[in-house]
Amino acid sequence: MASTQARERSGRLAALRNGPLTLLMLGHFTVDMYAGLLPVFYPLLTKRFDLDLKTVGFVALAYTGLASISQPFFGWIADRYGTRFTGLTLAWTAVSFATLGFAPSFPILVLLAAAAGLGSGAFHPLGALNASALIPEGQRNTAMSVYVTGGTLGVAVGPLVGAVLFAVFGVRGTALMILPGLSIAIWLLLGMRTEAFRAASTRKTAAVRGPIPYAPLCVVVGLMMVRMWAIFGISAFIPIWYAELGYGPGFYGPLATTMLLASAVGAVGTGSLADRYGRRSVILWTLTLSIPALILFTTLTGPIAFVTGALVGLLAASTAPLLLVLAQQLMRGRAGMASGLILGLGFVTGAIGVPVIGALADAVGIATALRAQVLVLVLAIGIAWLLPSEAKIRALSEPGDPSRAPAPLPAAKPSNVSVAGSEAPARR
Repeated sequence: MASTQARERSGRLAALRNGPLTLLMLGHFTVDMYAGLLPVFYPLLTKRFDLDLKTVGFVALAYTGLASISQPFFGWIADRYGTRFTGLTLAWTAVSFATLGFAPSFPILVLLAAAAGLGSGAFHPLGALNASALIPEGQRNTAMSVYVTGGTLGVAVGPLVGAVLFAVFGVRGTALMILPGLSIAIWLLLGMRTEAFRAASTRKTAAVRGPIPYAPLCVVVGLMMVRMWAIFGISAFIPIWYAELGYGPGFYGPLATTMLLASAVGAVGTGSLADRYGRRSVILWTLTLSIPALILFTTLTGPIAFVTGALVGLLAASTAPLLLVLAQQLMRGRAGMASGLILGLGFVTGAIGVPVIGALADAVGIATALRAQVLVLVLAIGIAWLLPSEAKIRALSEPGDPSRAPAPLPAAKPSNVSVAGSEAPARR
């Protein structure tokens, strides 16, 4: 028992020290940092093009909307043609974002924002597919959590970078943001020629497609959509709420960052726990504990919000990597499509939820509207009860005909000596 636990701990630490995975995490950090920069960019746009806030929203719609709805398509492309162009998607995003500050007119600005969003939409399923293929199944929850944490940190750091960048260089400071994107993109293009990435590519292309278990998949996707509704709404209205309470950007800016950083820490923690105790249990516990955390956050205002807000981020916003890995396993041989589907639908649902929660806030107040998201979390818990067990997931991710299942095992063992043969298909 002790030796088994030691091997499990060693495997999880190996996932955290994996060089190619760290490179993908840096790519995810960079591409999501651009998304984090956008809110700081909006005030400059209103002055440059004399826009109202409603019109500025079209920039956000162009970037976020296209980034979300394009992900299933790019996931399908990745499953069909591979992920060797992952670095190019980051380079595309960097170049498109860098030109935003030089747009001569508002329509051109919207087109450039859409182009940057398209690059982001392409990167996410490709990066997630690479991350899952790099790591054996027993460590995949931890690995995916590390990958997703990179993006969360990027979103958290983006506003801080933007505040300094635009204060010094103004709207054309976007040009400097080409440097991190192109640097990491080149590193990715070169890094994907290494033996680790080639081995991962072999595992992806060798994946055998099986029938999709639509009922469990709908549960996973539905859970992602519901939780993103609550998380997006809470994140969007924290600054406005605390501004109404009389606090300035020096308070609610760091508060929002604290919640994002807590969710990043929580993602790594839940990934490690899920590898040991199972995803269904971890998801149910974190969602259940997030309810009292959200009630405390919306009831106790002031500096204590840094503690209660961190708890909300740690618990409510940390399980996305687990659902992503679940979807990849259920869509065996279509991991790219699974990544794009669950991420794309999750982001779209979250974006739709923001104006709905905003309308509720106009009617009953922001604090009450945010507290009402407890009902959404209760719905999420109800959906999470329907998640399949780990044994059921393994059974669903096996090749279709059980009588033929043993045949591939002898050939699979030499290249996957650390993982049981029955788990190999789920790693694709």
